[in-house]
Amino acid sequence: MGLTYQMQMKIPFDMADINGHIKLPDLILLSLQVSGMQSIELGVSDKTVLDQYNLVWIITDYEIDVVRLPRFAEEITIKTEAMSYNRLFCYRRFTIYDDGGQELIHMMATFVLMNRDSRKVHSVEPEIVAPYQSEFSKKLIRGPKYDNLENPSSKDYRVRFYDLDMNGHVNNSKYLDWIFEVMGADFLTKHIPRKINLKYVKEVKPGGMITSAVELNEYESKHEIISDGATNAQAIITWQEIKRM
Repeated sequence: MGLTYQMQMKIPFDMADINGHIKLPDLILLSLQVSGMQSIELGVSDKTVLDQYNLVWIITDYEIDVVRLPRFAEEITIKTEAMSYNRLFCYRRFTIYDDGGQELIHMMATFVLMNRDSRKVHSVEPEIVAPYQSEFSKKLIRGPKYDNLENPSSKDYRVRFYDLDMNGHVNNSKYLDWIFEVMGADFLTKHIPRKINLKYVKEVKPGGMITSAVELNEYESKHEIISDGATNAQAIITWQEIKRM
């Protein structure tokens, strides 16, 4: 277990969807801002890692469990902890609480370091992760098996300039936008995720087209993001009906 860090915030209007819930991609961005603030305070900010090592952090996997989604103007606390690391992977936990301390969302993220120029995964540098005081563990956290989709429905989307971050990388929350959007407005006004497993396989190239494909079976959907004939991301989502207030 490593050092913990937390921040409180209120859900702003522009992050709420038509149901009044925070948009989950925005919540992921907020959570990454919190972990980024911890890195800055520990002296290992993204800029420091890039300038000194020419390395950038990327996320390869998410496992997200949702009790309920925070609502517009609700006060929440985002708590994060760098849990453990091994030769290639670093594991970080995020927990979102309401103002009464009840856990709303639990999220595990797997990070790797990538060389910005070669775009190849780089082994973990001990001096980068040392300030977090997380433990070294050879144990690998593995996600579910993702099967190929057999008869999906799909939509195409263009990768826009503002989908990219300063590393020239499509922001990982954008993949969730594409994954959710293909479900359609009627479904999304009645359902929220209960559990999400998301795996990033290959970078999406800037300026190209992606296909968001889905197979829905009652309360489970399976997803693929595809471009240039290759799979870029895969996801499995279990859905729950929205409980009206």
